[in-house]
Amino acid sequence: MSALLPAFSLQDLDGRSHTFPRGTKSVVCFVKEDCPTCNLVMPLIDALHGESGLGVLVTGQTVDGNQVLARRHALNAPVLDDSELTVSFAYDVETVPLVIAADHEGVEADRLVGFDKNEWRAFFERHAAGATVDWDAYPDWRPGCGSLTQDPIIGERLRAASENSPLSARRVEIAPHDDVHEFMFDQGFSDGLPIVPPTPERVLRMLEGTSRDPQSLVATIPPNLAPATVEKIAVNAVLAGCRPEYLPVVIAAIEAACTDTFNVHGVMATTMGASPVMVVNGPIRQRIGMNMGLSALGQGNRANATIGRAVRLALRNVGGARPGGTERSTLGNPMKYSMCFAEWEERSPWPALHVERGFDAGESVVTLFAMTGGPSLIVDQTSRAARQLAGSFGMSMESAHNVRAHNMGDCILVVSPEHIDTLRTENYTKADVRNRIQEVTSRRLRELVADARSGAGLDPALAAGMPADKLDSLAPKFSSPGNIHLVVAGSEAGKFSAFFHGWASGPRGSMPVSRKIDDP
Repeated sequence: MSALLPAFSLQDLDGRSHTFPRGTKSVVCFVKEDCPTCNLVMPLIDALHGESGLGVLVTGQTVDGNQVLARRHALNAPVLDDSELTVSFAYDVETVPLVIAADHEGVEADRLVGFDKNEWRAFFERHAAGATVDWDAYPDWRPGCGSLTQDPIIGERLRAASENSPLSARRVEIAPHDDVHEFMFDQGFSDGLPIVPPTPERVLRMLEGTSRDPQSLVATIPPNLAPATVEKIAVNAVLAGCRPEYLPVVIAAIEAACTDTFNVHGVMATTMGASPVMVVNGPIRQRIGMNMGLSALGQGNRANATIGRAVRLALRNVGGARPGGTERSTLGNPMKYSMCFAEWEERSPWPALHVERGFDAGESVVTLFAMTGGPSLIVDQTSRAARQLAGSFGMSMESAHNVRAHNMGDCILVVSPEHIDTLRTENYTKADVRNRIQEVTSRRLRELVADARSGAGLDPALAAGMPADKLDSLAPKFSSPGNIHLVVAGSEAGKFSAFFHGWASGPRGSMPVSRKIDDP
């Protein structure tokens, strides 16, 4: 059995209500005033209304245009107001004029699109055989015009408001005279910077960046243990200013952050001010225009800035990680706004970060690190030997947290292209750099004991109970070479690299987590 046509009720220009289908044979015609073909067929529509006995309803798409059509053609057929376009949307009107005939049960019996004289003449023979029409006065064919529902902005609004909308998040109503931006600040949706209002249309547009169901669960975000669906993540991506093609990166990053391994609750709650740092690898870098070169760790690139920000906003707005609540950072950290960049794999002689972590080179991957500081600049414009330069890296990195803080966990070393060229002169591998850093930062335990110069360091009481050979043993800066994560990024000009200080590593803290990005 054929499906029933959508039922509707609209008012005509005099305020009278008309319904369709009517329970008898009837016709509805969708038009708009600025369509030449609609104007061409209006006399035919009025003749069909008067001669067929079907009772034709003319459904117009603009308020002013409806009145113009009625006056211009002295129409006897009622002209209905569909300026909200809800009926045109329900009927999936792509081209006007569109004429649909319904039978007495409300099932479509006939249809015309645009103007083909032979088709229209046959339609009249079937439904209004007695109508007098001078068909010779009409052209053989005229194309129709696009329905207003096909305008991308209007279409998104209608889809968002429809009963079949994929959106289910709570909608916040704003008074007509309220400033939407000030309202969002007042409601605490922002990180302190202006945000993009997440209208239903914008959220739907954002969801086009992924094939995942909007209501599928991505993660449960602490501390509120709130469910983060694809839709809710898309809302925060809109707030942050993302483009739809960035959404898969944001989703993968949220998945990574909310693992027990990463421990995002601890990361965001610590008084040390830790924050996720995101490194993106693989083909998606170029596809979405991420920055891996000049100013890769700074401002100026929409993808880098908004992807990192979207993750922070989701942690805040969905999970509840807000300053003054569970987020207790003593000083705060600019990285809590955003820190996301891509590795310049093509400029590196080494395996890319994601390949080191077990992924294929052709896969797109995001890796999250819990970092408390950085990027701290390493300036070495004069080292000409790889061993010298790697030594400079280590000497600078020893300052992380405190020069007496040794056996530390994870850090990120971002090596610039000019420094890469120096390391390549001796074919230095990542292992060579890591080992050199450990070598130059190794200190005897007795050098790390707290004293009158600084109370930071090894507890004197603990050191007093150690044998001399133990105090003379060497402690490198990092717990293992594997805790030093190397990536390549930055401009071709400038012998400046940088490093990020890590937070507490291991099962009691946070460990790096990588997730494959669903790259459509």
